[in-house]
Amino acid sequence: MDIYKDHVLDHYKNPRNYGKIKSPDFCHEEQNIFCGDSVEIFGLLDKDTIQHIKFTGRGCVVSQAAASLLLEKIQGKSKKEIEKLVVEDVVKLLGVKLSSTRMKCAELPLLALKKGLGIFK
Repeated sequence: MDIYKDHVLDHYKNPRNYGKIKSPDFCHEEQNIFCGDSVEIFGLLDKDTIQHIKFTGRGCVVSQAAASLLLEKIQGKSKKEIEKLVVEDVVKLLGVKLSSTRMKCAELPLLALKKGLGIFK
């Protein structure tokens, strides 16, 4: 199982939308207590649409690359569109097969995003 594809490593080494937003409309941090990974999402909304979004975090290639890829995808999306996203959508962005343990890593930024937006079910 090769999870270290070029685009995944690129997003890990050069994450897009990395950093904090001063006075965000929403902010939420999620941690994976089993491996120690963390992702914190900061966002600005225009009505119910993502206007600007950033993240900080630490952890494995999967969790950090997933955050970078996910935030690129959701720029300009509405809360309704984001609510429909599932972990399999994040895995598609990564483009690799993941073990059940690594699925938790891929899901971390999606959980932080949905909980921050108050749309976690």
